[in-house]
Amino acid sequence: MNQVPKWRGEIPIQSLYTAGAGGQIFFSALKERGELLGTRCAPCGQVYLPARLFCERCFAELTEQTKVSLQGVIKSFTITYVDRDNQKLQTPVALALVQLDGATTFFVHKLLDVSDASQIAIDDRVAAVLKPEGQRSGSILDIEGFRVVNTLGG
Repeated sequence: MNQVPKWRGEIPIQSLYTAGAGGQIFFSALKERGELLGTRCAPCGQVYLPARLFCERCFAELTEQTKVSLQGVIKSFTITYVDRDNQKLQTPVALALVQLDGATTFFVHKLLDVSDASQIAIDDRVAAVLKPEGQRSGSILDIEGFRVVNTLGG
């Protein structure tokens, strides 16, 4: 296999990320009420989480907000042993693609208390763990991660 060359360096730029109108719906509900709020597409039935302004399948405007469960199932996962700077982590981190009950889209976040693939399986049930009220800031990190609540293997 060929090695891909890498060049380390810095780019002196700054940016400001805005979540947009759809993201504001999601982050406000998360911060203020500890809820996961999505949007439903009336024409095709998709439920997007986080909330969106238009349907990515049929391009309809999304005006119907819907509460999505804090529980769902693992659809895929990976265990990472290095950080984004390619430095070895002291403890491996599990990341999962989760489909929350009531949503048709998937959500990526870390799994809590999981450091080995043998601890989890596809279709295991998980529950979101939120920061306590008063400690939430309206960020994706207001969700601390997902905890496995029911495994297929046991």
